[in-house]
Amino acid sequence: MKRTKIVATLGPASSSIEVIEEMIKAGADVCRINFSHGSYENVLSQINAIRTINKNLGTHTAILADLQGPKLRIGTVENNSVELVANHEIIITTEECIGTAKRIYITYPQFPKDVQVGENILIDDGKLVLRVLESNGKNEVKALIAHGGILSSKKGVNLPNTKVSLPCLTEKDLKDLDFALTNHVDWIGLSFVRSAADIIELKHIIANFNQKLRTRVVAKIEKPEAIKDIDNIIKETDALMVARGDLGVEIPMQQVPVIQKMLVRKCLEQSKPVIIATQMMESMITNISPSRAEVNDVANSVMDGADAVMLSGETSVGNHPAKVVEAMTKIIEHVEQESDIYNRDNAAPEVDLHNDRFLSDSICYTASKMAQRTGAAAIVTMTHSGYTAFKLSSHRPKAKIFVFTDNYDILTTLNLVWGVQGFYYDKNISTDHTIADIKFILKKSGMVKTNDLIINIASIPLSEKGKSNMIKLSAVD
Repeated sequence: MKRTKIVATLGPASSSIEVIEEMIKAGADVCRINFSHGSYENVLSQINAIRTINKNLGTHTAILADLQGPKLRIGTVENNSVELVANHEIIITTEECIGTAKRIYITYPQFPKDVQVGENILIDDGKLVLRVLESNGKNEVKALIAHGGILSSKKGVNLPNTKVSLPCLTEKDLKDLDFALTNHVDWIGLSFVRSAADIIELKHIIANFNQKLRTRVVAKIEKPEAIKDIDNIIKETDALMVARGDLGVEIPMQQVPVIQKMLVRKCLEQSKPVIIATQMMESMITNISPSRAEVNDVANSVMDGADAVMLSGETSVGNHPAKVVEAMTKIIEHVEQESDIYNRDNAAPEVDLHNDRFLSDSICYTASKMAQRTGAAAIVTMTHSGYTAFKLSSHRPKAKIFVFTDNYDILTTLNLVWGVQGFYYDKNISTDHTIADIKFILKKSGMVKTNDLIINIASIPLSEKGKSNMIKLSAVD
């Protein structure tokens, strides 16, 4: 059982139920739906396929709906390819047109008002670099081509020095969000987060849509503004994604590895899952095996303490989606056997009886330390909200984490969280009988064996489904 989870992006190469099932069997724990591409009809087909597979296989594969956000793009260019020559000037307009070597269209109405003279315009992940010479403040910007090359249609634009005035949620995002929430996805990915206010706004929309929904938010970190407000963002979000593609264009590339490690550390401290994304196994879009650098990248992310590693083009448009997942699973499993990634020394919670989470946090901390000291095979928690699962996971115990819940929705949500394996359990019996019953279930399914030590966490009385306040160490009969 690997602890680090795999997020696999669906696309043309992985839209059929057969391929999705292959990927899940190979080790995919979360399926990512990218709203930058594909119709609602295709997305609904993918959602139904995942849920059918979960039902057939008894799996709890989660669904992450990734909103496009205010992604800036160049419009269509003539013949889908024009050459921008270095040291020549070019006009960037907000009035739609077919682009040429002298004039191109940008999908950003406020662009002439927001940019300042001297700021850089990066196109196609920074392959082309323009510098602002002047703006008329209405519909045109004159720029110098600082670094030229071939420009294709609809390439992305990054403005690392510009304060972009676009809202975090565009009209398209709001429609996509409505569709995603209607279909009860587990996680919503928010692109180009700039501050904690963006997360608060999205959560407010989700709550207003349906207060019973348990859909959670993944903040995608790909803007320099987000790094400045990172502590508040982590506090407000439910999970984080280190989106290294745009982040590596928006900030100097050499800063990305250090920022990645910092984000993982902060998320562990705050018990928030963190996903490492972008180009992890990029060469496997076409090749049958990854490069050695990619193997090291995945392995280092696991050793850093990431909850999940993500595949994008590798599974969405690649030649062999299931084989990529299989290769990633092998890397993860080997690192988790050979490397000392367990028992992170997160500080014990401060004694604060006014904090309503103090008891639960103390129980989780103690359970992790107890598991380390006794060599317990498993920590078992009963939960309704999933809180104890997130908290236990952040301590990275070597003992397996088994979560039993009568809340089916939380099972798929928790499939993103490091080390957590969920079971549906809706019996309402006494604490002692429940613990005995759970031991029987785990032993029967081969998760534990006779004489293994198990730590049970629960809330007493069980019927109240309150916060965890009980811990018990016992052996399997």
